[in-house]
Amino acid sequence: MAFVHLTEGGRRIARSFGRGGRRQRLSAGVAVFAAIGTLSGALAAVLSSAPSGQLASAGAGSARGASPTFGLPAVRPSTGSAPVAPGLAMGDSARLLAVPIASSGAEPRVAPLHRTVQADLLIVAPFSLSAGLAAKVGRIPGVVAAERIEAVQMSVNGSPTAVLGVDPSVFREFAARPTGASNALWQGVAGGGIAVSYTMGTEDKIKLGGTVTAAGRTTKKLRVAAFGTLGIGGVNAVVSDATARGLGAPAGNAIVVSVAPSDFTAALAAAGRLIPKGAGVEQLVSLIAGGTVTNGSGAAGAGQATESAVPQAALNAMLKAAMSRRGMPYVWGAAGPTSFDCSGLVQWSFRQAGILMPRVAADQALSGPAVPVSRLQPGDLLFYHTDPTDPSYISHVAIYIGNGWMLQAPEPGLDVEVVPADFGSEFAGAVRVNPAQAAAVAARVA
Repeated sequence: MAFVHLTEGGRRIARSFGRGGRRQRLSAGVAVFAAIGTLSGALAAVLSSAPSGQLASAGAGSARGASPTFGLPAVRPSTGSAPVAPGLAMGDSARLLAVPIASSGAEPRVAPLHRTVQADLLIVAPFSLSAGLAAKVGRIPGVVAAERIEAVQMSVNGSPTAVLGVDPSVFREFAARPTGASNALWQGVAGGGIAVSYTMGTEDKIKLGGTVTAAGRTTKKLRVAAFGTLGIGGVNAVVSDATARGLGAPAGNAIVVSVAPSDFTAALAAAGRLIPKGAGVEQLVSLIAGGTVTNGSGAAGAGQATESAVPQAALNAMLKAAMSRRGMPYVWGAAGPTSFDCSGLVQWSFRQAGILMPRVAADQALSGPAVPVSRLQPGDLLFYHTDPTDPSYISHVAIYIGNGWMLQAPEPGLDVEVVPADFGSEFAGAVRVNPAQAAAVAARVA
């Protein structure tokens, strides 16, 4: 079992840009909660209206030169609501969250959900943190809630997985609201089960009501109580604190903190002054100052639309590299060169053109300004909400090829494919990559 800790040998505090503003969740790496900095700039509008007719041709309204069309005829993009990564439809999310599991004893008692708060900071160490420290953090001006938990990396069915150990009655308020509201999910966790993310559950073919093998310092079979997104990027599973400690996690080695946006910067600095040597403060959100979100909390795009885009020669190289991967298999977590998941395909393709991209779709959505559908150009990235347990989370990405087509690594069992672009209900927006901005995001979540 690897304890979640910072990678620079001591305390490291991620900076935010200014006081106040909106908060947007960032996605941490699965292997470790990386210290996350913030991305300055405003969130731009994604869509001015629903798409109608043909999209603008490549290079329209731009100084960029011609992009390769790969012999693709013009096609009318889809505006249907079918998921990009199929599973259950959005309306079936309540059924997805948890399944009743028979037990030989009395059903665990879990306190009801009274409120929902956002997980903004994670204080984490490779050793136990005291209850007194948690109390002091809770008294920092602007702190809404602070709770001791376990935060570790362990193996789940052979895959390294970031896992939280929690008191279900208390921690549920930090989860994404549909997850927090599921009594069955938290009762299953309290009863010794494990809840895994929707992505991990579906793409790793984990069966609800079945078992997984969790291996830390000890190994246990855990019953899968539910699929549910926690709302903390990179975390793919949650168990009870007793279960986590039984697997070898140090008791209370982390404190999850919710902070009022107006006090975010000061609270972050104050928490950093309180923590002991060897501990660190992970920033789980980006503070967006001076912007508005016009397409909901899960809109893609950050920064100004006037920022530099990828040079045309590099863009053409990226597109040719991406198209050369057609027919190669989707494998969850794969980033090339012969198998890919959706964001792995994007990262690999841009790398062939010398452009550094962050690894996961939610971070790639911050790699440049948003562009409206009417001004899409080949090489723009299309983002989607495909997780019914957290409809605002960006969980899928595709590459716009031009003439109404997109290239994507779709799901397990299918290959990299070219399909009509989808602008249905799960569409989260389009982004034009800015190389400097993409590299900055990649460095902050590395």
